[in-house]
Parts: sequence; structure tokens; C-alpha cells
Amino acid sequence: MNSRTIEHQNTTIRIGFGYDIHRLVKGKPLYLGGVKIKFKKGMLAHSDGDVLLHAICDSLLGAAGLGDIGIHFPNSDKKFKNISSLILLEKTHNLIKKLGYKIENIDSMVIAEQPKISSYIENMKSKISKILKTKNISIKATTNEGVGNIGKGKAICAYAVCIIKNGKYD
Repeated sequence: MNSRTIEHQNTTIRIGFGYDIHRLVKGKPLYLGGVKIKFKKGMLAHSDGDVLLHAICDSLLGAAGLGDIGIHFPNSDKKFKNISSLILLEKTHNLIKKLGYKIENIDSMVIAEQPKISSYIENMKSKISKILKTKNISIKATTNEGVGNIGKGKAICAYAVCIIKNGKYD
């Protein structure tokens, strides 16, 4: 996780980076971007394992200088067992709003050999936009070209970067 602060004309802009990866296992549902994806496997995780939302949370927390998702929502805490990552995203958003930041944009990438998620992306963007109060969200998807555990279909990962700035939502 990394963040950078740029100050210009009484505006503070901060950049954050997030990453998450989880193994795929049979018998669990698969959630990406807050959307249940039809697939034969799901994420092995304490929460619902939504790597996209976890990467976005980490990018936002990092930009605000608040650490990472594990600090705020530890997997050792039973109250987060099987929790929807949409709830974690909302809690993360509330943390950065309390510091006076609003989200300018989020750019993200999901890396998975299977399933293909292009038909789910608009629904993901809609769910995320509703919580974060911005339409400036990009979600892209690619494969790992058969390389490594992701390429062999054993895991899915996601990256996210964000820009936040001081200010109120319109």
C-alpha cells in the first residue's frame, strides 16, 4: 500500500493503491464487486472474499493514511466472519469521509482465468458507485495467460488505485 499527498490551491489530493488475492475453493459462492457471480468455486476467506472490494478498500484506506483493511476489519474478529464486503466498503467510505475526504476516482483490475466477468462489470460499478457516491469508477478484467496459480484457475486477484481529495460531496 502506498499513498502520496499533493497540495494545490487549498486542495489536498491523495493517491492510494490496493491489492488482494484469494484462493478459489469448491462449495463457496463467488463475489466480485459486490455481485454474486455464477461459478463453480468461491473465495477461501474470512469474509465473503471479494478481492475487488478489498483492493478498493485498501486503496482508499492507504490514500487516507489509515493503514489497511486488516487493521480495521481483522480476520481474527468473529463479527467479520462471512460479512459482505459491501459493508466493509461502506465502513471504509465512512472512515475517509470523517477525515474530510471525498473520492475523485477509482481504477481497478480483476485478474482471473475464469470466470469471465465482463457481463457483470456494469452491475459491479453500479453497486460500488451507490456506496461511494461517485460514478468515476473503472473496472477492467484480464487473465494471467495460464501463468501461476491465477492462470491455473486456483486464485483470483485484484488491484485498485484511487484519488481522494479534501471536500464535501455535492
